[in-house]
Parts: sequence; structure tokens; C-alpha cells
Amino acid sequence: MSQIGKMAPDFTLPRDGGGSVTLSGMRPSKVVLYFYPKDSTPGCTTQAIGFTEHLQAFTDAGCEIIGISKDSVKKHDNFVKKHSLGITLASDADSDVCEQYGVWKEKSMYGKTFMGIERSTFLISVDGTLLQEWRKVRVKDHVEAVLEAVQAL
Repeated sequence: MSQIGKMAPDFTLPRDGGGSVTLSGMRPSKVVLYFYPKDSTPGCTTQAIGFTEHLQAFTDAGCEIIGISKDSVKKHDNFVKKHSLGITLASDADSDVCEQYGVWKEKSMYGKTFMGIERSTFLISVDGTLLQEWRKVRVKDHVEAVLEAVQAL
């Protein structure tokens, strides 16, 4: 399923604060694109705060950060406000972008099976090529690992 070395699928999605974000519109910046299950849950909150805390280091490395979930823009706005987040959050309500990146998966919890977002992160080059991917992400130390990869470019 890996698409490393290929062009990252482009998209335009509504974002927190109004307006939209287009992946190809971020060029010539590098982009960390991360998919997460749900706003205001413990792991997702820890991850979003971590990216916000390291935002200056990512910016200094010429990198933008976009977080994507199926949550509405209104939920994103509340999440951003509650935790003073500084990153862009996009709403993929129809899960089209999640499917393009292969993160919309069958999951199971407590014996029940359901469809959901598999926590995943993608590093995209200045020309839109997918450079690296992290799938089935564990939140602990993940932001630091991604930052290290960005700074190594």
C-alpha cells in the first residue's frame, strides 16, 4: 500500500477557522499530513498539542502541518480554541481523502467491528512527493520522530 516516491494525492478540504486548505497550495513547503480518529480524545489531543508545541521547529525547517479527521469544522474550531492549537485542522467528513491515503480501515474495539481512521502520518516533499509514512502510530514520541525526519531533509 506504500506510495513512497509517488505524488501525494492532492485535496482541498474545509479547515478550522473557515476557508479551505489545498495540499498543492502549500508548495514549496514540506508538509506533515497526519490523520487522527477524533477531536478531544486523549491520544488525539496529546498529538495535536505535541505538534503545536514543536510548531516553530517545523516552521524553521520549512514545513507546514495539517491534521485531518472526519470531525466537522465546528468541532475543529472548538478543539483548537480549547487547547490553543496552532496547527491547521481539516475536515474530511466524507472520508474521501482518508480513503486516498489508505487510512480508512476496519477497526475493532471490545469485540465490535467498525470503520475508522488509522492514526497515520505522511511526510510530503516540496514538490508533492511522498517521502515517508508512519502507519498505526503510537502517540508517545511520535511528534519528535517526525520532526527529526523533517530536519534531516
